[in-house]
Amino acid sequence: DSVIFGFSGEKLKILIMEYRNTGLLALPGGFVGHQENLNDAVKRGLSERTGLSDVFLEQFYTFGNIERYQPEVMERILKARNENHEGYAWLLDRYISVAYYALINLNDVTPKPDHLSDSCGWYDVDNLPALILDHNMIVNKAMTTLRSNIDHKLAGVNLLPSRFTMKELQKVYEAILNEKLHRGTFQRKILASGLLKRHEKQYTGAANKAPFLYSFVD
Repeated sequence: DSVIFGFSGEKLKILIMEYRNTGLLALPGGFVGHQENLNDAVKRGLSERTGLSDVFLEQFYTFGNIERYQPEVMERILKARNENHEGYAWLLDRYISVAYYALINLNDVTPKPDHLSDSCGWYDVDNLPALILDHNMIVNKAMTTLRSNIDHKLAGVNLLPSRFTMKELQKVYEAILNEKLHRGTFQRKILASGLLKRHEKQYTGAANKAPFLYSFVD
Protein backbone atom coordinates (compact mmCIF):
# COMPACT_ATOMS: atom_id res chain seq x y z
CA ASP A 1 0.00 0.00 0.00
CA SER A 2 1.28 3.45 -0.91
CA VAL A 3 0.59 6.78 0.76
CA ILE A 4 1.12 9.13 -2.17
CA PHE A 5 1.58 12.69 -0.94
CA GLY A 6 1.01 15.60 -3.31
CA PHE A 7 1.30 19.33 -2.63
CA SER A 8 -1.25 21.75 -4.09
CA GLY A 9 0.71 24.92 -3.29
CA GLU A 10 -1.22 25.37 -0.06
CA LYS A 11 -2.26 21.98 1.26
CA LEU A 12 -0.81 18.50 1.54
CA LYS A 13 -3.01 15.92 -0.16
CA ILE A 14 -3.16 12.13 -0.44
CA LEU A 15 -4.23 10.00 -3.39
CA ILE A 16 -7.28 7.85 -2.57
CA MET A 17 -9.10 5.27 -4.72
CA GLU A 18 -12.76 4.22 -4.65
CA TYR A 19 -13.50 0.58 -5.40
CA ARG A 20 -16.00 0.11 -8.20
CA ASN A 21 -19.68 -0.03 -7.21
CA THR A 22 -18.92 -0.24 -3.47
CA GLY A 23 -18.25 3.28 -2.16
CA LEU A 24 -15.24 1.79 -0.35
CA LEU A 25 -12.21 4.09 -0.22
CA ALA A 26 -8.62 2.91 0.05
CA LEU A 27 -4.99 3.75 -0.47
CA PRO A 28 -3.55 2.66 -3.82
CA GLY A 29 -2.13 -0.81 -3.35
CA GLY A 30 -1.60 -4.10 -5.04
CA PHE A 31 0.00 -7.50 -4.85
CA VAL A 32 3.52 -8.66 -5.61
CA GLY A 33 3.93 -11.05 -8.51
CA HIS A 34 5.65 -14.40 -8.01
CA GLN A 35 8.54 -13.27 -10.21
CA GLU A 36 8.54 -9.61 -9.11
CA ASN A 37 10.70 -7.74 -6.62
CA LEU A 38 8.81 -5.95 -3.84
CA ASN A 39 10.15 -2.49 -4.72
CA ASP A 40 9.41 -3.07 -8.40
CA ALA A 41 5.80 -3.95 -7.56
CA VAL A 42 5.39 -0.69 -5.64
CA LYS A 43 6.93 1.36 -8.45
CA ARG A 44 4.65 -0.36 -10.95
CA GLY A 45 1.57 0.51 -8.93
CA LEU A 46 2.71 4.10 -8.52
CA SER A 47 3.36 4.46 -12.25
CA GLU A 48 -0.04 2.97 -13.15
CA ARG A 49 -1.89 5.47 -10.93
CA THR A 50 0.21 8.59 -11.59
CA GLY A 51 2.18 8.04 -14.79
CA LEU A 52 5.39 8.87 -12.88
CA SER A 53 8.39 6.64 -12.37
CA ASP A 54 11.26 8.74 -10.99
CA VAL A 55 9.91 9.84 -7.60
CA PHE A 56 10.96 9.73 -3.96
CA LEU A 57 9.63 6.46 -2.56
CA GLU A 58 10.40 4.97 0.84
CA GLN A 59 9.26 1.92 2.77
CA PHE A 60 8.24 2.95 6.28
CA TYR A 61 6.33 0.19 8.08
CA THR A 62 4.76 -3.26 7.84
CA PHE A 63 1.16 -3.70 8.99
CA GLY A 64 0.07 -7.17 10.11
CA ASN A 65 -2.25 -6.92 13.10
CA ILE A 66 -4.93 -9.59 13.24
CA GLU A 67 -7.60 -6.84 13.32
CA ARG A 68 -6.88 -5.98 9.69
CA TYR A 69 -8.19 -9.41 8.65
CA GLN A 70 -11.65 -8.54 7.34
CA PRO A 71 -12.60 -10.97 4.53
CA GLU A 72 -16.06 -9.41 4.22
CA VAL A 73 -14.43 -6.32 2.70
CA MET A 74 -12.85 -8.30 -0.12
CA GLU A 75 -16.08 -10.30 -0.56
CA ARG A 76 -17.92 -7.03 -1.14
CA ILE A 77 -15.35 -5.91 -3.70
CA LEU A 78 -15.52 -9.22 -5.56
CA LYS A 79 -19.32 -9.20 -5.52
CA ALA A 80 -19.37 -5.67 -6.96
CA ARG A 81 -17.28 -6.99 -9.87
CA ASN A 82 -19.62 -9.97 -10.33
CA GLU A 83 -16.74 -12.28 -9.53
CA ASN A 84 -17.31 -15.62 -7.84
CA HIS A 85 -14.88 -16.82 -5.22
CA GLU A 86 -13.44 -19.55 -7.39
CA GLY A 87 -9.85 -18.66 -8.14
CA TYR A 88 -9.94 -15.73 -5.73
CA ALA A 89 -10.04 -17.57 -2.39
CA TRP A 90 -6.58 -16.27 -1.54
CA LEU A 91 -8.01 -12.73 -1.46
CA LEU A 92 -10.19 -13.73 1.47
CA ASP A 93 -7.25 -14.99 3.52
CA ARG A 94 -5.16 -12.95 5.92
CA TYR A 95 -2.30 -10.93 4.44
CA ILE A 96 0.07 -8.22 5.62
CA SER A 97 0.85 -4.89 4.00
CA VAL A 98 4.27 -3.38 3.43
CA ALA A 99 3.67 0.37 3.31
CA TYR A 100 5.54 3.01 1.34
CA TYR A 101 5.17 6.73 1.02
CA ALA A 102 5.82 8.74 -2.11
CA LEU A 103 6.32 12.48 -2.57
CA ILE A 104 5.23 14.02 -5.85
CA ASN A 105 4.37 17.38 -7.35
CA LEU A 106 0.59 17.30 -7.62
CA ASN A 107 0.67 19.46 -10.76
CA ASP A 108 2.65 16.76 -12.58
CA VAL A 109 -0.08 14.16 -12.19
CA THR A 110 -3.46 13.30 -13.65
CA PRO A 111 -4.61 10.44 -11.37
CA LYS A 112 -5.80 7.31 -13.18
CA PRO A 113 -8.16 4.74 -11.63
CA ASP A 114 -7.33 1.10 -12.25
CA HIS A 115 -9.68 -1.67 -13.44
CA LEU A 116 -11.01 -2.16 -9.88
CA SER A 117 -11.80 1.49 -9.23
CA ASP A 118 -14.43 4.06 -10.11
CA SER A 119 -12.22 6.99 -9.22
CA CYS A 120 -8.77 8.01 -8.11
CA GLY A 121 -8.37 11.50 -6.65
CA TRP A 122 -6.74 13.84 -4.17
CA TYR A 123 -8.01 14.38 -0.62
CA ASP A 124 -6.78 16.91 1.95
CA VAL A 125 -4.64 15.10 4.49
CA ASP A 126 -6.43 16.88 7.35
CA ASN A 127 -9.90 15.94 6.05
CA LEU A 128 -9.71 12.30 5.02
CA PRO A 129 -12.77 10.06 4.79
CA ALA A 130 -12.98 6.65 6.46
CA LEU A 131 -10.80 4.15 4.58
CA ILE A 132 -10.99 0.37 4.48
CA LEU A 133 -9.19 -1.94 6.90
CA ASP A 134 -6.40 -0.09 8.70
CA HIS A 135 -5.63 2.37 5.91
CA ASN A 136 -6.32 5.42 8.09
CA MET A 137 -3.75 4.03 10.52
CA ILE A 138 -1.31 3.63 7.64
CA VAL A 139 -1.81 7.29 6.70
CA ASN A 140 -1.21 8.41 10.30
CA LYS A 141 2.01 6.40 10.49
CA ALA A 142 3.14 7.84 7.15
CA MET A 143 2.52 11.39 8.41
CA THR A 144 4.53 10.70 11.58
CA THR A 145 7.40 9.32 9.49
CA LEU A 146 7.28 12.20 7.02
CA ARG A 147 7.40 14.79 9.79
CA SER A 148 10.32 13.11 11.52
CA ASN A 149 12.24 12.91 8.22
CA ILE A 150 11.51 16.39 6.94
CA ASP A 151 14.82 18.02 7.85
CA HIS A 152 17.37 15.41 6.84
CA LYS A 153 15.37 14.17 3.84
CA LEU A 154 14.18 17.66 2.82
CA ALA A 155 10.80 16.33 1.74
CA GLY A 156 10.03 19.24 -0.60
CA VAL A 157 12.41 17.84 -3.21
CA ASN A 158 9.56 15.95 -4.92
CA LEU A 159 6.66 18.16 -3.90
CA LEU A 160 7.89 21.29 -5.68
CA PRO A 161 9.06 22.28 -9.17
CA SER A 162 12.79 21.97 -9.87
CA ARG A 163 13.20 25.67 -8.97
CA PHE A 164 11.13 27.30 -6.26
CA THR A 165 11.01 30.30 -3.96
CA MET A 166 11.74 30.23 -0.26
CA LYS A 167 8.08 31.02 0.38
CA GLU A 168 6.98 27.98 -1.60
CA LEU A 169 9.36 25.75 0.35
CA GLN A 170 8.12 27.17 3.64
CA LYS A 171 4.54 26.35 2.63
CA VAL A 172 5.55 22.73 2.09
CA TYR A 173 7.01 22.57 5.59
CA GLU A 174 3.96 24.23 7.10
CA ALA A 175 1.61 21.82 5.31
CA ILE A 176 3.55 18.78 6.52
CA LEU A 177 4.09 20.00 10.07
CA ASN A 178 0.60 21.53 10.29
CA GLU A 179 1.92 24.68 11.93
CA LYS A 180 2.83 28.24 10.98
CA LEU A 181 6.57 28.95 10.84
CA HIS A 182 8.38 32.24 11.37
CA ARG A 183 9.67 33.37 7.97
CA GLY A 184 13.05 34.70 9.11
CA THR A 185 13.83 31.75 11.37
CA PHE A 186 12.85 29.26 8.70
CA GLN A 187 14.94 30.98 6.03
CA ARG A 188 18.06 31.12 8.23
CA LYS A 189 17.70 27.46 9.15
CA ILE A 190 17.27 26.31 5.55
CA LEU A 191 20.10 28.44 4.17
CA ALA A 192 22.42 27.25 6.94
CA SER A 193 21.72 23.63 5.98
CA GLY A 194 23.79 24.03 2.80
CA LEU A 195 21.30 21.97 0.81
CA LEU A 196 20.00 24.78 -1.41
CA LYS A 197 21.50 26.43 -4.47
CA ARG A 198 20.41 29.99 -5.21
CA HIS A 199 19.54 31.09 -8.76
CA GLU A 200 18.22 34.22 -10.47
CA LYS A 201 15.30 36.20 -9.12
CA GLN A 202 11.73 35.47 -10.13
CA TYR A 203 10.51 38.67 -11.77
CA THR A 204 6.73 38.71 -11.68
CA GLY A 205 6.13 42.15 -10.16
CA ALA A 206 8.17 44.94 -8.64
CA ALA A 207 11.89 44.30 -9.12
CA ASN A 208 12.73 45.17 -5.52
CA LYS A 209 10.33 42.50 -4.28
CA ALA A 210 11.35 39.74 -6.65
CA PRO A 211 12.28 36.60 -4.69
CA PHE A 212 15.29 34.46 -5.47
CA LEU A 213 14.71 31.01 -6.93
CA TYR A 214 16.31 27.96 -5.32
CA SER A 215 16.94 24.34 -6.15
CA PHE A 216 18.25 21.45 -4.09
CA VAL A 217 21.94 20.66 -4.32
CA ASP A 218 22.46 17.40 -6.23
